[in-house]
Amino acid sequence: MQVGGQLRPLGVGEILDVGIKIYTRNLLTLFKIVAVVVIPVQFLTAIITLTATPDALVGPMTGETEFQPGEPVEESEFWTFLAGLGLILLLGFLSSTLATAASFKAVGAAYLGGAPDWRSSLSFATRKLHSVLWVSILSGLFTVLGFIALIVPGIWLYGCYAVALPALLTEDTRGTKALRRSFRLVRHRWWPTFGLLILTAILAGLVGQAIGLLFTGLIFTPLGDSVFVSVVLNALSSTIASVLTTPAVAAITSVLYFDLRVRKEGFDLQLLAQRIGATATGPSMAPAAPEWSGGPPSYPTGPPSDQPPYWPPPPWWQPPSQPGEEQPPPRDS
Repeated sequence: MQVGGQLRPLGVGEILDVGIKIYTRNLLTLFKIVAVVVIPVQFLTAIITLTATPDALVGPMTGETEFQPGEPVEESEFWTFLAGLGLILLLGFLSSTLATAASFKAVGAAYLGGAPDWRSSLSFATRKLHSVLWVSILSGLFTVLGFIALIVPGIWLYGCYAVALPALLTEDTRGTKALRRSFRLVRHRWWPTFGLLILTAILAGLVGQAIGLLFTGLIFTPLGDSVFVSVVLNALSSTIASVLTTPAVAAITSVLYFDLRVRKEGFDLQLLAQRIGATATGPSMAPAAPEWSGGPPSYPTGPPSDQPPYWPPPPWWQPPSQPGEEQPPPRDS
């Protein structure tokens, strides 16, 4: 690991490449993180589904599904079904948020040259779960309100809040501070950030759809005649899709966060490693800036109004003038 090393900004393709490399090199650890959280929740979800769904909708539990469109659903069964559905959604939200936060922690350690551990990552995420949930709820609420307001503001906020969770876990900025922190980092880089989010969502969606289609095909075989088997197959499909896609999305989003800090704050590896409690045991996954032997760079000396609104081209990037001061993005070479 490079101590105190200066990193270089990455393009969208490079961020995707580094994120996938971190994901593939730490598959077992990341899979354990998600599986430990998701499998018990999927088990509970299956039980709730089997017990809360009215017979008029799913038929006998031990026989073939016999849907009767005209068969009425009793009021008590209807409210039981709604309560079960609400509990399933709540459990899904909690498990997804915890698995994502723990994946962020593991990916951050791997990015900085550490050896991620699934137990310590889950413990770290559990301690901060209340803050993670609050930031997730706030970002989701504001984004939904933005979509209600003619859709475009929601799309814009979706990109602005892309790195709120990594900022919370790495810098311990909570609540609306984490949202503002993400907003400042994404500012002037919204389009590349949004493009990367969409590309990541498409890739994850394709994987999830492929797994879902595989298990859906099994449901339409004689195996699907049993409601119990259908529910189990659906739980397996959801579990496998979550285990495969959750850490991948977290890895790419984490690299995006680190890249934004490289561009705007100089980004010191050792400082960040100490902040998140990572212990370097190998080379960092972070691409370093190329070595330069041509002497120090020269910067414009005229008044601010005459200076260009960008830094000199790579391999040099101007360090921040003050701690935490935001800098404009580097000019592409």
